[in-house]
Amino acid sequence: MEIKNLKIAVVGLGYVGLPLGIEFSKKGFDVVGFDVNEYRVKELEKGIDTTSEILKSDFLEAKAIKFSFKEKDIEDADIYIVTVPTPIDEFNRPNLNFLIEASRTVGKYLSKGNIVIYESTVYPGCTEEVCVPELVQSSGLRFNIDFYCGYSPERINPGDPVRKVHNIVKITSGSTPEIANIVDSLYKSIVTVGTHKASSLKVAEAGKIIENIQRDLNISLMNELALIFDKLDIDTLEVLEAAGTKWNFLPFRPGLVGGHCIGVDPYYLTHKAESLGYHPDVILSGRRVNDNMGVHVANKVIKLLVDRGSIIKGAKILVLGITFKENCPDIRNSRVIDVVRELHGFGVEIDVYDPYAIEEEVKKEYDLDLIKKINYSYDAVVLAVGHDAFKSIDYNQFIQRGDCVIYDVKSVLPRDVITDRL
Repeated sequence: MEIKNLKIAVVGLGYVGLPLGIEFSKKGFDVVGFDVNEYRVKELEKGIDTTSEILKSDFLEAKAIKFSFKEKDIEDADIYIVTVPTPIDEFNRPNLNFLIEASRTVGKYLSKGNIVIYESTVYPGCTEEVCVPELVQSSGLRFNIDFYCGYSPERINPGDPVRKVHNIVKITSGSTPEIANIVDSLYKSIVTVGTHKASSLKVAEAGKIIENIQRDLNISLMNELALIFDKLDIDTLEVLEAAGTKWNFLPFRPGLVGGHCIGVDPYYLTHKAESLGYHPDVILSGRRVNDNMGVHVANKVIKLLVDRGSIIKGAKILVLGITFKENCPDIRNSRVIDVVRELHGFGVEIDVYDPYAIEEEVKKEYDLDLIKKINYSYDAVVLAVGHDAFKSIDYNQFIQRGDCVIYDVKSVLPRDVITDRL
């Protein structure tokens, strides 16, 4: 195949698909970006990206991309890249509905010689066990004879102005050695720092999923240490700074672990492991610790209020931040909601302020109304997300207007303005 002559269809235009499609278009590829969300597509046609990942200048550079919510517009593609979400359900089981529907849609338009590349995070074996059968059934074509598959997991870091598609090493793989070479060459054309070609789809799938499991476990260790140090009345950050003077100490911090990756991906691997008869104790124990940190934060704030003699019922608390990480509007699987719900259980009044989050999405996802402007009359303030905008707030005004508890979940504020931190 002559790589440059290939037409690419990117299926799913969220945090992963949009930057990818834009980057391919910048390099001269004929790209169609498809999404079932008509409103999202119409915004993109106007050069508006509510995820804040793409700048106006990026849209201007990507002249060869077409956005569409009509299936027929992907029918003549040579390469299909699937970038749909892979969340979990209420029981922490993989929800593959988006992936299955996307595979069925692509399958309708597959023709001989096409390659379908998946970027969605899945458990090892999912592409061949779940996606390929859907493609076969929808297309009537034969796998590895009429059409082929690749897997190249996304490594998008939402809100990161430096690490983008073009300068993050990409794992690539293909369903045959020849297809692996094509997939690798395709991504090398846009990734300036190089690629890593895995030996199989399964290896690439596993490589992706353990990236986030490793981070999840390291953070869970820090969270457990924070729980212990809290009982010992020791400042966790001071302990970590002391330990960090050793050259090989890993600089992880405690915190709320949410988002579309770290708080979700471990459950994909544990699901697969348990289906094979193995119970992954270490991974699941890390998840239990991290999933309970919101409750700990809320209870700690209430305890600090009690220590100051505050009346809990009706107390006013300001929560700063609702997104899952700093400086981005992404609210998916944000664990700040755990803090909010636990505090609500004590009968307090809560205001949530986040200038980065999209109000309509927060209302739809969490049934919360964000306040547009903060005042300084609160019994407690919880800094839950480390947005840059929150670092410039004058926290002394909260203290001057009353005996206000200031609890810093992210350990970003000066020690002399806070009551306590995680």
